[in-house]
Parts: sequence; C-alpha cells; structure tokens
Amino acid sequence: MDANGFKRCRCRDENGKDLSQKCPRLRRKDGSWNPGHGSWAGKAEVPAGPDGKRVYLRMSGFKSEAGLNTTYELAGRLLDIPEAGHEGHEARMEILDMIRAANKSKAPLPDYEELYRKYRAGQPLQSMTFGEYWNDWRARRERLKDIRESTLISYTSHYETHIREVLEGTRMDKLFVPVVEKVFARIDEKNEALLAARASADPQVRASVRGKRPTGPVTKQRILATIRTVLSAAEREHVVRFNAASLVKLDGGQKAKGVVWTAARIEAFNVAFEQRFAAERASPVKPKQPLERFRIWLATPRPSRVMIWTPAQLGAFLDHAAGDRLYALYHLIAFRGLRRGEACGARRMDLDLDEGTLLVAKQLSNVGKAVKEGAPKTDASDAPIALDAGTVTALRANRVRQLEEQLAWGEGWQDSGRIFTREDGAPLTPDWVSEHFERLTFAAGLPPVRLHDLRHFAATLSLLAGNDMKTTSSMLRHSSQGITSDLYTTVLPDLARAAAEASAALVPRAATAGPPSQTGGLPTVSQPGGRRPTDSSDAVNAQVVGLSSSRAGGT
Repeated sequence: MDANGFKRCRCRDENGKDLSQKCPRLRRKDGSWNPGHGSWAGKAEVPAGPDGKRVYLRMSGFKSEAGLNTTYELAGRLLDIPEAGHEGHEARMEILDMIRAANKSKAPLPDYEELYRKYRAGQPLQSMTFGEYWNDWRARRERLKDIRESTLISYTSHYETHIREVLEGTRMDKLFVPVVEKVFARIDEKNEALLAARASADPQVRASVRGKRPTGPVTKQRILATIRTVLSAAEREHVVRFNAASLVKLDGGQKAKGVVWTAARIEAFNVAFEQRFAAERASPVKPKQPLERFRIWLATPRPSRVMIWTPAQLGAFLDHAAGDRLYALYHLIAFRGLRRGEACGARRMDLDLDEGTLLVAKQLSNVGKAVKEGAPKTDASDAPIALDAGTVTALRANRVRQLEEQLAWGEGWQDSGRIFTREDGAPLTPDWVSEHFERLTFAAGLPPVRLHDLRHFAATLSLLAGNDMKTTSSMLRHSSQGITSDLYTTVLPDLARAAAEASAALVPRAATAGPPSQTGGLPTVSQPGGRRPTDSSDAVNAQVVGLSSSRAGGT
C-alpha cells in the first residue's frame, strides 16, 4: 500500500488558521523537506466494498518518511487478510478501524500472525476485554448448563466483588501474570482498610464495617481458581495464548483444623462475647435492627473456623432439640455425617427403615434466593449409608410427625417426597436450616459450631469408637481416604489422653519419678526387672481399653 506521504505541521497564521501543509517552514529553500519541522502523514485508498463507495486510510504523526512507508506497508498486509465478498469487506472495515485506533493512540498496529489466526478461526478480530469475555463466557455457561448453578453463582460473586474492579477493562491479550496479581494486591488493600476501621477510635467508622470479614487465603485461592477457569476456556478458544492465572502463586494458607470446645476455650469465648455485646450496647451509633444477643454471639470470634463439640456437648444439644421437628435431621448429620444439602434433599423413596439404609441420591442447594435440586457433591457421595438403631428410631418418629402434619394441612399439603420438610410438606431451605440449628445451639447454652461441623464430629466420633480410616471415609463417602485423614481426624481430649498413656506405658522404667534423694539427687530404684510397684504398663493398658470401650459403647 503506497503511503503517498507528505509533511504537515500545526503552525497557525496571524488569524489563528491552521497552516498544515502550507507552512513555509516545511521545506528548505531548495524545495526539499525540512527534517526539523512538521511530521509525516499519508493517505491511501482501500479496496471498495460491494456498494462501490471509496474508502481511504489516513495516518499521521510519523517522524520519518521511512516509518510512514513501513506502517502503510504493514497496514496493507493486514487489510489483505479478509477474503473478497460482503463478509470479507466487513472484516476489512473492522481491521481498518483497528489501524486507525492504533495510529490515533500512537500504539503498534495489530500483529499480523495473530490477526490472521483469529480471522481464519472465525474469532473476534479485536482483542476483547476481560469483562466482555466474562459476560460472553457466563452467558454460554448458563445456556449449556455445563457448570453447577451454585458454582456459577460463586464464580459470579467472585467477579462482582473482587475481579471486576481490576480486570474488567483489561484487554485479553494484555492479561499477564503481574496484571492478575493486581487483583490480590487490591484484596490486601481492602483487608488492611477493614482491619484499620475495626481498630478505629471513631464508633461510626467501626459501625461501617460491622459484620464484614477480611478475605482470607482460602477465599483468595477460590478467586484465583475462578480467573483460572475463565482463562482456561479462553486459551482453548485461542482468545489468549496462555493462562496467566495458572502461573500466579498465592499463599495457600493453612486449612482450618478442628478444635475441640474445652472448658477453658468456652470460658474465654463467653468473656469475649459478653464484652462484645456490652460494647455494642454502649456504642452511640445504633444499628438499624434491634440489638440481638444471638447475632452478637454468632459473630464473636472462635478459636478456629472448625469447632468440634465433645460427646457430652453433642448429647446436651440433642437432649435440648429432642422436641424440635427437625431433631431427626440434626441427629442424622451428627451420627452419619451427611452434608447439609444431602440431608435437606434426602427422599423417602431412598430410605429403607427396615434394612436401616439411606441412599444419598439428591441434594438441595441455595442458589441466590432460590433452592435448587442437584446431584451430590461428588460421584462417591452417591452411595448408601448404613443407619444405626438410634437414627432409625429418630427417622420413624419423624415420619409419624410428618404424617400428622399432612393430615392437619389436608389439601394444602405439598408432597415434595422429602424426608425432612416444612410443616406444609414443602422442601426446606438449607440456609434456614443452618440458622435454625444455630438458634437451637444458642438456646441450649452451648458454644457455637456450624451445622457442617456436625459432619466433622461424626468422623471424629467414628474414629473414637475404634473404626479405622477406611470405614470412616466410607461413611463420609469421600473419594479417597486421604481427604478424610486431612480434614476430619480431630482427636478428642479423652482419646488423645488415653493414647498418650498407652504410648508412655510401653517404655519399661527401673525407677519411679519422685523427689531427689538426699544421697545424690537420683530417683529411688523401686524393684528389679524394670517393673514399678504401682501404675504398671498392664494397668495403664487396662485403663486405656476400658476408656475406649466405654466411649465406643456410648456412641
């Protein structure tokens, strides 16, 4: 493409009129171009479209004629990529706009190889922004339904809350690792601002962040996984050359380990709760809703995100909740380790009380404000569960209650086919079930745990009863024993103490631990043979066996 180059400048005459190409300083006295004044510009005709209308490419701002000619040569190659015909002309006009935009912003022209590949692949020629691609990707997921609806809701929450403000306007071909890392730098900034507001002396500032929590390492990993999933699709579709998110490294943080509610921890929690409640009552900034002790109790920090009750504490909860219409649901989760959604979605057709089995085939999930039915979390989740006699008894009583409610509602009864329902037979809302559990816990005077923590407790209880890891993993329906070992092997104090005594008793000792002797400060030798007169290893082992047996019988 011939540039037909010429020079022009921005000089003006005495009337303020732009001289452009007529400026006398553009040329020397011999008629040659003055290299120290003005800039080079060009004008070339582009092949006309089907309507025969003439189209031109004008570019300017070049320091040299050589640079102008080189740019027009590349522009000609770019404009020759589309084939002849109506569709080809539309693509050519799109490329022409891209060339004009690049010249206006003094940016390099589009890469020939990249543009050629996109055209042949039928992809958009202009580089999309991350926000544009996200909208298209999300719409396709909703149409194809190839991702769980609840998962897509989680992805959308990550995008709207953290990703959008950083990446929305970023071009896909500019998504390098440092750009993606800015998302997490921004999260760190917001975390610091939130913590500073919490510590502020201004009560209004503290009130502005009430109920808000910093974004932790685990959530950061999930946000990164969202970006990685989207860019993985873009890489398959050749929208990006590589997945920058897969190269971003974050602090993985430590997974929350189960912590048992001991007497000391409960006392510390109660003190913190009462101090927090007193501070909220004394605050001059009054909340929109009346101050509720339950809400303050629920928001009080705990030693760990995963808290475990002792068997005695679980027994106290079950005794308190025995008259509640959802008692059997909480009993089922606590003893057989169902997930919340699985318990809410359990169907009568999958329950055999005579055989004492329950097949987990469906689960209910909160998707926005709606409740959706879906398959269990993993393939391993779709497995029958053996029920103990106590759970069978609770489920029989639950069925009797349900039949009584059906008679009371008459034609208003909704037969959802669920084992656990609302009073009118409609399916339960999982989020409501969790809050109901927390309110029962508060009313029982027990320390707080999440409903999902009952599943952790079921695993610990199984191990405490003497079941091996394989049996416990099978009960929880994990895909591997490693998951069970990593997440659900919280050791209760009594079991740990018994194990410690059993380990110590395996080492024979010739002396008892006592006060130093007056002759040399050494312990007194008790009797030959490495045996102590009291607290022998046999006696300790007997105590351990007795403790384990009593615990197993109690479960």
